[in-house]
Amino acid sequence: MSVHKLFDLRGKTALVTGGSRGLGLQIAEALGEMGAKLVISARKPEELDHAVDHLAGQGIDASWVAADGSRPDDIARLVDETMLRLGHVDILVNNAGATWGAPAEDHPLDAWDKIMNLNVRGTFLLTQAIGKRSMIPRRYGRIVIVASIAGLRGNPPGTIKTIAYNTSKGALVNFTRALAGEWGAYNITVNALAPGFFPSKMTRGVIQQLGQDALAKHAPLGRLGGEEDLKGAALLFASDAGQHITGQILAVDGGVTAV
Repeated sequence: MSVHKLFDLRGKTALVTGGSRGLGLQIAEALGEMGAKLVISARKPEELDHAVDHLAGQGIDASWVAADGSRPDDIARLVDETMLRLGHVDILVNNAGATWGAPAEDHPLDAWDKIMNLNVRGTFLLTQAIGKRSMIPRRYGRIVIVASIAGLRGNPPGTIKTIAYNTSKGALVNFTRALAGEWGAYNITVNALAPGFFPSKMTRGVIQQLGQDALAKHAPLGRLGGEEDLKGAALLFASDAGQHITGQILAVDGGVTAV
């Protein structure tokens, strides 16, 4: 099989959560450009509508479903609607997530629960449902988890304090490994991307606090992530080019975790 064919997603379907902006939209662009038919999801209909128009302008077949990934009833509705539109799901990208900044000793319990419910429980419930409804019966699936380098390490002293976020992303790292071990028998691969700092709505406050230049100095490549920097890695995990890769965590961070 040619290399081009290995990356070709024509005839494939994909669900991307947190797909209205930022890294989720970047991944949706990559999958759609290679031919996948998409459903993207997030909480805000107006942002989703804008994202689908943006994707349509690139010739990408996409529609949206507004859903809160921390609510089990919304997840069930998202799965039902996605299955109705796509028939099945070949690729699931779990990107929806939230963060919260507070010292560990003062971290609010409701904020802890908010982070865990969306970042961890929501990822589990959606993945479980798509697995049972589509991937396991068809003996095919590509699951991409968007973790973070925050799940691979702590925060440097004197910088940000995001213990719930780091803990949730660390959980997703081992969720990826454990699920890969279980679902490999069904020809389902499960891998995680661990981005470093990418400018986004979620990271805007941290970048303002610490400074873009200061953050970039920690990366051997000397810069933050850009609009194209997650696409290739996501496509590898989502396509047949990555058919013999599972249970892996790939840091896309300019080398921050390498030094």
